[in-house]
Amino acid sequence: MPLVEIKSTTITEKGQIVIPRHIRNIEGFKAGSKIAVLAFENYIELRPIKQISEKIQTAIATEKVLAKDWNSKEEDKAWKNL
Repeated sequence: MPLVEIKSTTITEKGQIVIPRHIRNIEGFKAGSKIAVLAFENYIELRPIKQISEKIQTAIATEKVLAKDWNSKEEDKAWKNL
């Protein structure tokens, strides 16, 4: 995918950033849209969730969501000696 635009923004004390309006208007960055934050050694990428393959969606699932299926005595026993 070709580079569309480069803009700068400032990180707040809470770690928040503002995505410039022109970039928010790109497909997939509408108000209320979920995005994935991919962290690499020297850069990050923000991608609309719909662009992330199904294979990687589990990696970006929250710990709370995963705990519903994985936080059980049976799972603890199964993984105890690994």
